[in-house]
Amino acid sequence: MKTVSTQKMRELDRCTIKDYGVPGETLMDRAGLGVAEVVDYVAKMWGYPDPPVLLFAGRGNNGGDAFVAARYLKEQGYQVNLSLACDAGRVTGDALSHLSRARAAGVEIREFPDKRDWEDMVAEMGPPPGGIVVDGLLGTGTRGPARGPAAGAIQYINLLGERCLVVSIDVPSGLNSDTGRAEGDAVKADLTLTMGLPKQGLTEPCALEYVGSVEVIDIGVPEELVAPVQTERDMITAEDLRGLFGRRPRAAHKGEYGHLLVVAGAAGYAGAAAMACRAALRSGAGLVSALVPASIAPTVAGMVPAAMIHSAPESGAGSAAADALRHWDRNIADFDAVLLGPGMTTHLHTRHLVEWVLDNVSVPVVLDADALNVMAGEIERLARCPGPLVITPHPGEMARLLEMTSADVQSDRFGRAAQAAQAAKCTVVLKGAGTIVAEPEKTSAVNLTGNPGMAKGGMGDVLAGLLAGLAAQGMAPYDAARAAVYLHGRAADYAAWRSSQAGMTAGDVIDELANVFKEVSAR
Repeated sequence: MKTVSTQKMRELDRCTIKDYGVPGETLMDRAGLGVAEVVDYVAKMWGYPDPPVLLFAGRGNNGGDAFVAARYLKEQGYQVNLSLACDAGRVTGDALSHLSRARAAGVEIREFPDKRDWEDMVAEMGPPPGGIVVDGLLGTGTRGPARGPAAGAIQYINLLGERCLVVSIDVPSGLNSDTGRAEGDAVKADLTLTMGLPKQGLTEPCALEYVGSVEVIDIGVPEELVAPVQTERDMITAEDLRGLFGRRPRAAHKGEYGHLLVVAGAAGYAGAAAMACRAALRSGAGLVSALVPASIAPTVAGMVPAAMIHSAPESGAGSAAADALRHWDRNIADFDAVLLGPGMTTHLHTRHLVEWVLDNVSVPVVLDADALNVMAGEIERLARCPGPLVITPHPGEMARLLEMTSADVQSDRFGRAAQAAQAAKCTVVLKGAGTIVAEPEKTSAVNLTGNPGMAKGGMGDVLAGLLAGLAAQGMAPYDAARAAVYLHGRAADYAAWRSSQAGMTAGDVIDELANVFKEVSAR
């Protein structure tokens, strides 16, 4: 989905109201309803019995969205408490209309128009209660540091965020929606629900600490207005992916959904191969085979009974031998995609295996982890791959490929991803918070699903297996990469909401993939 500047979004809103006859009050109602629906969905998934919902509103349009959300949530039976960071007499226009409707619905509304009110609340605050916090204080029109009661309310919300799930409306209060910078106090959200189209600032690396996961609420901006908009980058959404997952015919069989070969693992790293295979099976691939060193083959087979596990000759270090594919009795051309790298180690034999694949395999290839590490400083060598290629480096692996530091990569993630895509003539997935998908001649896309609970071993193996499984089903590399990073992060969000960020594992993410697919597929 296209990202836009604040000015462009205002223009789209204005044209929707003026040229298409949609009242601003209606757009506000759609926005608030969308917020209420997401809060309700997360609360049910969270399993928290009847969580209190604490809403914080300013006097502008974001406050109006919060008034609407409060009314809908109250009507659904939630314990709703709405705090105004202003005098109610300062609320005007469409927001005032929705404030009146919230009062009529029985929403409890308290006014804290002075910064000292919030300072007192912060000073007197005990352990934060559990529940869901909705931030509707400041919107995209804010410039400069938050001041007055809004600044105090932001500090209070961030304290609540130590125990509560924080949801921001459109943009976290205090964050510049064009630059992504916090120019003073800013809300640190777990989830940002942005309206109409994603704002450019939400996708900037400096915003990631504040925006959390990002979802787009459809408020009905006509497609005819959006189509001519020019953008430098996209944000991946479920809506972008729905056309990639069609309904499966009733007479479908496993041979129609691709056969993936996973070449992975080494002594001590059976789990990497197993995780990749499990994720590939969850991708919808019809068949998954794995070629792993003989010493770990029984372990991998026990961990993934639905995959076909083959034993490869080993090097002295327990990695797959250099000629493992060259002398295998299976024809690589019989597979629909190949994944190479998870847990293979950087032994010289791994290097020879990668070179053989780059010279001989014409089906789509996904190179991950150690398959990239052994090519450090030789990214142009990847361009010789005869078939479609996807690489999935984290910042350290990208730094080694481009012969620079991780800090250099992180200082310009979009630029480095595009640089690598051009040099290797392939699709690049630069992992990390705000994973970027780049390909020559295409608009780069950023993914803003996922959470800090993904900072654990095995997560990259899951992504690689999922991506390769989609490629095996015939999905174009760029599409497979976009879909995989979105679904991977979304499944991690599901896992965190159901349990916790600290307690979730890579296996939990795999288990949630089946549920996440319901968002993008027909069945």
